[in-house]
Amino acid sequence: MFDIKTKLLTGLIVGAMGFTASSTASAKEVVVHMKNQGAGGMMVFEPAFVKVAVGDTVKFVPTDKSHNAESIPEILPAGAPLIAGKINQEVVVKFDKAGVYGFKCKPHYSMGMVALVQVGSKPPNLAAAKAVKLPGLAQKRMSGLWPSVK
Repeated sequence: MFDIKTKLLTGLIVGAMGFTASSTASAKEVVVHMKNQGAGGMMVFEPAFVKVAVGDTVKFVPTDKSHNAESIPEILPAGAPLIAGKINQEVVVKFDKAGVYGFKCKPHYSMGMVALVQVGSKPPNLAAAKAVKLPGLAQKRMSGLWPSVK
């Protein structure tokens, strides 16, 4: 037979387990495809802009071969880690810090293969990130993504 202390302890443990399950269940994962051809033209991340919450993840999937996803070092919040995915491999990034994060496909960067991830609202690094100059078509495509940041 259970005494009152055992029942109370059991209730606390079960409640804590439910809280943990519900807090991890609220994090979401967004998939971004790396493609040779897409809605934005040749050599694209699709979607090229993603908005997520702190704690969410983005999975970059090489739908077509010869792509990777890696950070654009100048378009990161202060203290955020650099990401450097390998060619033809998925990269899963968990975002623990609010801000805007720029990504590129290294082999196709000059062809404009860039993506932008907004984590949270009012990114603290937005002004500095917008001021970054990228090469060629990458600059043009990134400029088209900035209006999505809100």
